[in-house]
Amino acid sequence: MDYIKFENYTKKIKDKVVLNNINCSFEKGKIYGLYGRNGSGKTMLLRAIAGLIVPTSGSVTVNGEKIHETIDFPKNTGIIIENLSLFPELTAFQNLKRLAMIQNKVSDEEIYKAIETVGLDPKNNEKIKTYSLGMKQKLNIAQAIFENQELLLLDEPTNALDEQSVKDIYNLFMQLKREGKTLIIASHIREDLESYCDSILFIENGNLREKR
Repeated sequence: MDYIKFENYTKKIKDKVVLNNINCSFEKGKIYGLYGRNGSGKTMLLRAIAGLIVPTSGSVTVNGEKIHETIDFPKNTGIIIENLSLFPELTAFQNLKRLAMIQNKVSDEEIYKAIETVGLDPKNNEKIKTYSLGMKQKLNIAQAIFENQELLLLDEPTNALDEQSVKDIYNLFMQLKREGKTLIIASHIREDLESYCDSILFIENGNLREKR
């Protein structure tokens, strides 16, 4: 069974079609890339999977459950879509601890590990308002993975990262794949996607042009 399946999915915002009759599927335990220019529709595709938009017509199903019919948000999903609302007056640990209190399923040690895994110091007591853009992006990634989510929807996850950090983060993504996670990564950097993804979807003007 397909893990994620789009069937004739169309989304219109006012008079503009942002996703046009999308039909595609994603298997579990793979890394997928979404490639396209800004405004091409790749972020909207992630938002559709996450249940952040409601289709004008058609549907998307995740793990057998239809979004906005059976469930509103797919279970066990971590996301980086647009700017995450972080608390600038808190430390990295305090931010993730506050998020963890919603479901209460991870320990402090697991939070520390996630912060360290993305290349940040989990014992750093600086407030994140002092962080560079790259450090904030690493924290965004940490919040997506720290609860051991099965599905990761990542919109431009390497924005503001230096070359070595990009390599480190993609190596992390490969490790998550080996653990059986499913990752869908939207990026305008085609070379990165070609290096790490099992399959790439090309999107233009809300249309799925091709998949390889």
